[in-house]
Order: sequence, then C-alpha cells, then structure tokens
Amino acid sequence: MKHIKPYRPNVAAVIMSSEYPQKRLVLVAKRIDVKDVWQFPQGGIDRGERAKEALFRELKEEIGTDDIDIVAKYPKWLTYKFPSKIKKHMKPFNGQTQKFYLVRLKKKALINLQTKHPEFIDYKFVTVDEAISMATEFKKPLYQEVVLYFKKKGLL
Repeated sequence: MKHIKPYRPNVAAVIMSSEYPQKRLVLVAKRIDVKDVWQFPQGGIDRGERAKEALFRELKEEIGTDDIDIVAKYPKWLTYKFPSKIKKHMKPFNGQTQKFYLVRLKKKALINLQTKHPEFIDYKFVTVDEAISMATEFKKPLYQEVVLYFKKKGLL
C-alpha cells in the first residue's frame, strides 16, 4: 500500500485596509525567502490550536499585529499541493489545507515586518485582482475561489 503524505493545516488571511469598506484594498506581503513572491499572510495551525487562534497568532508573528476584526470566513477548507521545489523543504507534508479569513485592520493597527522570525521584506495594499495576478501559480486557484466567494457575498 502506498503511503499518502499528510497536508499541513493552515490559516490564511485576506487583510483589508483599515479604510474598509469604503476602500477595498488588500494586503499582500513579499516573501523574504523566495524571490519576487507576494502572497496573503498565512501560517500553520499548531496541534490543539483552533483555526481562529492560529489566525491571530500567525498575524502577530508575520506582520507584527493581530489588531484586526474578522469580517467573514470562507466556509470550506481548501487544499493545494506543494510544487516539487517547495516540497523538499516542507517534509513530511505533501501540501496544505487552508482556512481563509477576510479581516479588516483596525484603525490604529501598525504593520511591523521586523518580527522575531521575519517572513516578509515588504508589503503593500492592492486591489484583489492585483493580488491574484501577483500570486504564485499554485496558489492562484485558491485565491480566485476565495475572492469570488467574498465578492458574491458583497464583501469585496
């Protein structure tokens, strides 16, 4: 029988600026370890941790703030496989299964990428269509599905 590698549980955040809903711009961050890769902040869910708890912890670890309001969450878990060049660094996982949240930064939230273990070197606010076009190929289908769902709900 063939052994099937597990998928890493993960949360991802579509982060709206504090000017949401008047302005509908989302935060994308540029990875420190991969050249020219922009993405929504995301991170693993620790054993025994709930997705919502992981969301706040990961945002604090990755962008230096968890000063957000949750607007909505995507109703399903979405799964993707790692490309071969990433898979070797993510053992024993074959990919990730993600829970996406739509969040809004609070008015006084401050982004700080100089965290204990920096993952990003830059960030900017862009339209959701720009965010999708900037995403790596293997993440685009997930981003498109999540954005379409939130658009249909009138949230983006």
